[in-house]
Amino acid sequence: MRILIADDHDLLRDTLVLFLQSQSIDSIAVKDLPSALEKIRTDGPFDLVLLDFGMPGMNGLEGLKAALLEKGAERVALISGIAPRDIAEQALTLGAAGFLPKTLPAKSLANAVRFMAMGEQYAPIDFMTAAPDETAQNAMTEKLSRRELQVLQGLCEGKSNKEIARDLELMEPTVKLHVKTLYRKIGAANRTQAAMLAKEAGLF
Repeated sequence: MRILIADDHDLLRDTLVLFLQSQSIDSIAVKDLPSALEKIRTDGPFDLVLLDFGMPGMNGLEGLKAALLEKGAERVALISGIAPRDIAEQALTLGAAGFLPKTLPAKSLANAVRFMAMGEQYAPIDFMTAAPDETAQNAMTEKLSRRELQVLQGLCEGKSNKEIARDLELMEPTVKLHVKTLYRKIGAANRTQAAMLAKEAGLF
């Protein structure tokens, strides 16, 4: 069984690989969607490809669709700390092998990976049957506007205000204002702390 994991969180990605390998599941990892697609083409086939829904290049469910078209990806699943139930439902409808919340216990995650690699479709019953307000957004996303979340994602990716401004087609002073506002809302003192708080909350 060969598993490819694509996630931009270095610690989570490396920890997941080590855990799955300890469960006798052959796993390798990359940091973004373009790297995942390239790995599928050059080092496939993989029994299962796990894509982080919030990583760079995913563009919502477009990244899932792109991976599903690759011949070297036998099965493709999403893993996410922020995606609501409707995204999970759409992903499964598109043909995803499953949807894994990042809150899933490690043992359950390993079992889910085996289950999906064998050709089954997986999604946690409690997640898929929860009331919409229980899965919609975590506490941090409720505090921030859509634009502030985009700026926070840029901070998590280590980008400067100038780079974030360019990506979002904003003026740099506007980005600085968003940064200052989101610091206050989430209780962060600086960029590093903001990024750490976002990652602890399971964002991006």
